[in-house]
Amino acid sequence: MITRMSSLFLRTLREDPADAEVPSHKLLVRAGYVRRVAPGGYSWLPLGLRVLRRIEAVVREEMNAIGAQEIQFPALLPREPYEATNRWTEYGPNLFRLKDRKGADYLLGPTHEELFTLTVKGEYASYKDYPVTLYQIQTKYRDEARPRAGILRGREFLMKDSYSFDLDDEGQARSYQAHRDAYVRIFDRLGLEYVVVKATSGAMGGSASEEFLAVAETGEDTFVRSTASTYAANVEAVVTTAPPAQAIDGKPEAKVHDTPNTPTIATLVDFFNNAGLGREFTAADTLKNVLLKTRRPGEDKWELLAIGVPGDREVDQKRLEAALEPAEVAMLEDADFAANSFLVKGYIGPKALLDNGVRYLVDPRVVTGTSWITGADQPGRHVMDLVAGRDFVPSGTIDVAEVREGDPSPDGQGTLVAARGIEIGHVFQLGRKYADAFGLDALGPDSKPIRITMGSYGIGVSRLVAVIAEQYFDDRGLTWPRVVAPADVHVVIAGKDDTVRAGAEKLAGELAAAGVEVLLDDRTASPGVKFADAELIGVPTIVVVGRGLASGVVEVKDRVSGERGDVPVDEAVAHVVGLVRG
Repeated sequence: MITRMSSLFLRTLREDPADAEVPSHKLLVRAGYVRRVAPGGYSWLPLGLRVLRRIEAVVREEMNAIGAQEIQFPALLPREPYEATNRWTEYGPNLFRLKDRKGADYLLGPTHEELFTLTVKGEYASYKDYPVTLYQIQTKYRDEARPRAGILRGREFLMKDSYSFDLDDEGQARSYQAHRDAYVRIFDRLGLEYVVVKATSGAMGGSASEEFLAVAETGEDTFVRSTASTYAANVEAVVTTAPPAQAIDGKPEAKVHDTPNTPTIATLVDFFNNAGLGREFTAADTLKNVLLKTRRPGEDKWELLAIGVPGDREVDQKRLEAALEPAEVAMLEDADFAANSFLVKGYIGPKALLDNGVRYLVDPRVVTGTSWITGADQPGRHVMDLVAGRDFVPSGTIDVAEVREGDPSPDGQGTLVAARGIEIGHVFQLGRKYADAFGLDALGPDSKPIRITMGSYGIGVSRLVAVIAEQYFDDRGLTWPRVVAPADVHVVIAGKDDTVRAGAEKLAGELAAAGVEVLLDDRTASPGVKFADAELIGVPTIVVVGRGLASGVVEVKDRVSGERGDVPVDEAVAHVVGLVRG
């Protein structure tokens, strides 16, 4: 196939779009792959759609290879199935809700667990029908509060979601592993640098959960890896190892101190280190109490929540939201403090919280027998040697403190180092959450019902276009891996001479006849413009037909390495075919 740039619907840009922050956004717009329609919404132009379809093909091949069967659901969905699982409210403002002309509630599907479950329930009844795996490549919709980075974080996106249905947990584990292996093959074929990390399940529900993250400095997800093992996890999923409990006997009695002018942890530590107590204190010896309020989806009333963390740590917002999901979380406002006079800003301690029925959750490091400096619930006063399990008993634990480089790895091997990544895939062992909601059973060989267990597996197909662009570019433009490039070879006519044009047309035709997809720059633009566009568009092999044709050669350039060399024109087809087919 030959695509002529003289008739291709394409306009390249020399300047970065004003709203673009990351390389993929800049380059995909400049190279004419996508165009913004609205915040979080993009049109796919011909070259961009080719890349998207090639990625789809890889995903589809590997899904079919594990026996998954493709189906297609509508994006416009009724409210009732999502009411049955409570996700109509749990999704909160991220859900696009609308009414039809009769006033019935609908939503634009953010994910399709409910529909998959109901479809299998409607078609299958016997244990002989199982196991089964279904998938679709479908447009999804989520009303992102801050769509950004072009197609990396949009409100409309293409996703592959698949679901396995098994009779027992052992079967579900096999389905999970089959998907995990398929994802490894998919991302390996796409040439991505990625890691597989432990993750949280969020609104999806379920137990075991892993994310595939493409390594990228521009990624929104922070993950950590052990320096001495294969352990890797999204920060939201890192489990802090609690230290052993300490003996309470022999601990000094708690004592309240006047601590004027100590508005920060640093000033508080300085105060006690200069108080002549014969002990050295650090921020880790203090207990910082963070006040929040939470409310469940669909509820109006807020509930106070206090979280105690060592003073050398901050509460990580992502870990906090993941730990409390689907509840909404907000910091206290002045009106909240005014309505709860026992909360003394800057001097809040466990006693007032527990005495007034405030739920008080502490970091896993706050174990029985540990001694703390914390607020004394009085202005300008702190208490020293407040012992957990003796002077206060928290309501429970919550693992939301920041994870830092150098922290011990949760598997006990080495320490943690941090990196950033972009989520490209997620696999969940859902269990029976959705089967329970809809009564999905199979009649067993003994005529007794067997509750089906499920797995859910997603890949951000459209996001992968941007992710690959984030990993494959240089200062001149995109450098697509061959498996997803919009063409196999970019033939540039570098001259206005009829002989050069005829030679390029002949070469393009022979390449097409050999099964090579050709992008032919037959425009009347200058060679400089054509070369710049070829670098920007990023097809992996560029063939320049120009003055060298008179000597019987064409120039073949590798877009990634920059290596170039002359090839006899009568050997060019075989040479390029060899490059394309590896």
